[in-house]
Amino acid sequence: MTRPSLRDARAQRRLHVRLLLGAAVGGLLAVPVVIGALLVRGRWGPLVRLDTSVADGLHRYALDHPFYVDVLKVGAVVLDPWVYRAAALVLVVLLIRRGARRLAWWAAVTTVAGGLLGVGLKALVERARPVFDDPVHTSPSWSFPSGHALNSALVTAVILLAVLPALPSRRWRIAAWAVGGLGVLATGYDRIGLGVHYTSDVLAAWFAAAAVVAATAIAFEAWQREEGIEVGPLSSGLDPDDAEKLT
Repeated sequence: MTRPSLRDARAQRRLHVRLLLGAAVGGLLAVPVVIGALLVRGRWGPLVRLDTSVADGLHRYALDHPFYVDVLKVGAVVLDPWVYRAAALVLVVLLIRRGARRLAWWAAVTTVAGGLLGVGLKALVERARPVFDDPVHTSPSWSFPSGHALNSALVTAVILLAVLPALPSRRWRIAAWAVGGLGVLATGYDRIGLGVHYTSDVLAAWFAAAAVVAATAIAFEAWQREEGIEVGPLSSGLDPDDAEKLT
C-alpha cells in the first residue's frame, strides 16, 4: 500500500509543479500588459508620444489614400473578433463531433478566458481611442487592449495548437503558422491604420493572448502527462491523439 501511495504523491507533486509552471509562464507574458496598463493610466510621456506619432502619421497617409482606407475597412469586417469567435465555435463543435472532447474543452475554455480578459482590461484601464478632427473610421468602447488583435491572436493560436498534429507534413505545419501569423499581424495593423487603436493597444493584446494560451496549454499538458496521454512539443500541436480524430 505504501508504494502506490508514494507514486500517487509524486504524481500529484509533478502535476502541481507543472501547473505552477503554467501560471508562471502566463504571468511572465502578462508582465508587459500590466506595465503597459500602468503606463497608459499614468500617461507616461514617451509612450504617449510614440503612440501619438504613429497614429498621426498613419492617419495622414490614410487621408491621402482613400483606396487604402477602403481595404482597411474590409479588413475590419473580415478580421472582426466575432469572425474569430465563430471560427473557434466551429472548431469546438467539430472536435466534439469527432470525439476529441479533451481538445474541445481546452479550446472553449481558452477562447472564453481570453475574451473575458480583454473585456476586463478595457473596463479597468479605460483608455480613450485616438481622436482626429476628420477620422476615417470610428469604433465604440475603450481602446486598451485591442479586442480585434487579442481575439485574432488567441483564436489563431487555439486553432493551430489543436489541428497541427492532423496536418500531413512539417511543411503544412510551417505554412499554417505562417498564414496564422500573417492574419494576426494584419489584424493589428488594420486597427492602427484605421486610427481606432494605438500601437501599445495592439502589443498589449498580443501579450495578453499569449499569456492565456501559454497558461492553459501548459496546464492542459500537465494533466495529459498525469493521465498517461502522449504529449509532443507545443510547436507541433497540443494533443496528437485527439487531433488525429480530425483526419
